Amino acid sequence: MDTMRAWQTAVAHQLSAVELPIPEPGPGEVLVRVEACGVCRTDLHVVDRDLPPHRSPVVPGHEIVGTVAALGDAVDRAREGVRVGERVGIPWLRATCGACRWCRSGAENLCESSRYTGWDADGGYAEYAVAPIAYLYPIPDALEARQAAPLLCAGIIGYRALRRAALPPGGRIGLYGFGASAHLTAQIALAQGAEVHVVTRDAAARTLALDLGVASAVPPGGAVPALDSAIVFAPAGEVVREALGDLGRAGTCAVAGIHLTDVPVLDYQRHLFGERTLTSVTSNTRADGAELFRLAGRLRVHAEVTSYPLADAAQALADLAADPIRGVAVLDIAG
Repeated sequence: MDTMRAWQTAVAHQLSAVELPIPEPGPGEVLVRVEACGVCRTDLHVVDRDLPPHRSPVVPGHEIVGTVAALGDAVDRAREGVRVGERVGIPWLRATCGACRWCRSGAENLCESSRYTGWDADGGYAEYAVAPIAYLYPIPDALEARQAAPLLCAGIIGYRALRRAALPPGGRIGLYGFGASAHLTAQIALAQGAEVHVVTRDAAARTLALDLGVASAVPPGGAVPALDSAIVFAPAGEVVREALGDLGRAGTCAVAGIHLTDVPVLDYQRHLFGERTLTSVTSNTRADGAELFRLAGRLRVHAEVTSYPLADAAQALADLAADPIRGVAVLDIAG
């Protein structure tokens, strides 16, 4: 049986290099030879068990770009439009029921039966991955794998968070935390004419933000003008309180992370009064991803990438945890 190199998490806080059988695609699935896989903070939450295990052991990774190597049984090649050799992206969202009130209303991200790559099923910290055809994104040949991979979660979630934050045209937005998702979201907001302010503890991230053209980049507690909107990317509840305090009247704060420490007690007058809104982001719909890829191409969104070979996946996660990565980390698997 042919095998592949991969990484698994079976014990909390530990990522282990393994040799696994190359998986076989089932009905309605494809086998993808992985070119690149983004390293997302959600992967860190899976490894550290901040998110309860859905499968153990599991191969993390859900920002996957590669080429279709094989088609599963019962795949209608003409109807599905996926062929061997085609470049595709495998995202975080990999299945929904299609029948519940949320799926029927266009809010499939809220489906209670949803399943996720790298959490419910093996992901992209490997040379091959299997995914359902219905949840793939086509990846243009002209788009480098290392550039496309971060769009599949960091980009999509940031885009959904930007929409949830209800930023008015030409408005003023604050981004709290400035890692993979935020540095992509900032580019979209700037291209749409927003005034962007960044709050992050990391000095290198502040430099990157200013290089991208934001109006200001300050450490936590630094002065920002009254904001129309805010997005909290940092997984720290105390940052939510700071962001709410920086909002002007009728402002909206969106929390983009899948995991967040407890939010401290809020002062009603300072943090909520004046019709401020606090909302969250839960996964994404397939439509979000399609819109993001169209927008990213038109606006020339560019990921600031730090590449790692597959053999250094554990180091990439450790670097992400310690915050020394500028922009986004990507495993360069085919290189």
